[in-house]
Amino acid sequence: MGISMDKNRFFRVGEKLISLEKLDRIIDQILTQRSEGVSQQEVAERFGLDRSFVSRLESLGAVRKGARLAVIGFPIKNKEEIESLLVELGVDFSLIMTDEERWRFVEEKSGIDLFNEVMRLTAQVRTYDVVIFIGSRQRIKWAAALLDKEVIGIDLGESPIKEDRYVDREKLRELIKSVR
Repeated sequence: MGISMDKNRFFRVGEKLISLEKLDRIIDQILTQRSEGVSQQEVAERFGLDRSFVSRLESLGAVRKGARLAVIGFPIKNKEEIESLLVELGVDFSLIMTDEERWRFVEEKSGIDLFNEVMRLTAQVRTYDVVIFIGSRQRIKWAAALLDKEVIGIDLGESPIKEDRYVDREKLRELIKSVR
C-alpha cells in the first residue's frame, strides 16, 4: 500500500521504505547515460548494479515500432488541433474529448448503457498494439491495468481534473513518430 507524503510516493516493503521519486531519478540518470553512449557495463558499475539489470530496464521501457496505434485523451483543451494531428499521422483509432464532452458521454446514458459502451470501447482498444492515453495519472494507471498492453501515458495531472488541459501538439507528434 502506498504512503503519500507531499508529491513523493513511498511504498513500505517489509522493513524498507521505498521512494518512487528516488527510483525515478536514478532510472532517469541510468537511461540518460545510456542514451549518451555509455555502455551497459559502465553504467552498471557506476550504480553498483549487474549489467543484466540495466539491459532488463531498457527492455521494460522499450516501445515497439510499427505498432497499430490508438490514442485516447480527455479533458483536452485543443481537441480539434489534436484530432487534426492524429488524422494527419494516420493514427488507427482515436477518442479525444473535452471535459464537457466526457461529462455528456457519461450523463446521457443509463447505467447499463454506459457500462456496455465502456466495455465495447475497451474491447475495441484492446485490439491495438500500443495505446497513448492522455489524462490524469489515475486514469493512465487504470488504462494500463484494464487494457493489459503497452500504454504510454501523457500525464495531465492529478485526478480529478476539472477543466480542459492543453496538449503540446509537437511533443505528441514526436511521440507518435517514435512509436511508428
